[in-house]
Amino acid sequence: MRDNGTPDDPNGPGRPADRLDDTPSTEWTTTASTGTRRTRLRALVNPRARLAVAAGAACCLGLVGVSQVDFGTPERAAKPAPAVELAERAALDAASRGLARPSTAPTTPSASPSPSPSVKPKPKAKATPKAKPKPRRIVPVAGLNRTQMDNATKIVRAGREMGVPRRGLVIAVATAMQESTLLNYASGVLPESQSYPHQAVGWDHDSVGLFQQRPSSGWGTVAQLMDPEYATQAFLAALEEIPGWQDLPLSVAAQAVQISAFPDAYAQHEWLAGEVVAEILG
Repeated sequence: MRDNGTPDDPNGPGRPADRLDDTPSTEWTTTASTGTRRTRLRALVNPRARLAVAAGAACCLGLVGVSQVDFGTPERAAKPAPAVELAERAALDAASRGLARPSTAPTTPSASPSPSPSVKPKPKAKATPKAKPKPRRIVPVAGLNRTQMDNATKIVRAGREMGVPRRGLVIAVATAMQESTLLNYASGVLPESQSYPHQAVGWDHDSVGLFQQRPSSGWGTVAQLMDPEYATQAFLAALEEIPGWQDLPLSVAAQAVQISAFPDAYAQHEWLAGEVVAEILG
């Protein structure tokens, strides 16, 4: 504003055109109706001043560049241009893509993989065979010797194979005690009987074996009756045909089979026969 109160015309002829004024001027405008204050900051820079500043900056940059070329330390190398760096990276990527890469595909195990040749399979430990339980040794009882006890055992085992109950086994052993004292007899009347294993020779007609059965009475052949197993089965088969034989007294049941001249003699062996059967059956 001039001294007379007239505002200065910024474009008028009175304003010097070559004024270098880089001090920002502030203009405040107040609006009475709204009561708010607005501020504008204007920085007017003379074109010539701008040119001088630009020239000075260029000069400084040139000096800095010269100082870096002439006086820079040898350890600091100039960084390659972006284009050169990209070309080098592209070359490295192409070279790395050309290298063979290991396969990452999962391998399928073979059905029967062979053991490594360097690792010998351990021999399987041989299972120690279990020792078979020894059969229980049957000892002679009731005053019998070894031969008599063995013959009684053959009688009991033959009856067990037939499924005969214990009562029938006792009757059979008691009958053999009375008839042959549990010895396998051959007959002096039948020389053929002596050709088979036997422990004694008798002379009671053609009676043979443990039960003194006669071939002439239809009990069997001489060879059959000299076999203790067959002779026992023949006696027990005849015993089982007697009705109610299990409930009969031992002497009555035995006499019904043997038809002996001394029917009451069988009863005396009942208790001893029971002891023998008990030892054999265990």
